[in-house]
Amino acid sequence: MVTIMEVLDLEWAQDWKIIVNLFETIDTLKSLFKKLDVPYLREVQQKILILNLEKYVWSLQYYIVEKYSKV
Repeated sequence: MVTIMEVLDLEWAQDWKIIVNLFETIDTLKSLFKKLDVPYLREVQQKILILNLEKYVWSLQYYIVEKYSKV
């Protein structure tokens, strides 16, 4: 018999794995951007994109922590 806590633990683990995967994807994107030879303004746009993605994933991480800490 599976308890509610076990189900929530599995859901949390799946959500957390997605968060980790998103951060790894951002790191990969950073690495790929470094390989491009683009004008300075394009580099700035890439950095802004990365910062916005990181900000979004951090907010998702906070949401996940809050969601499962209320249980």
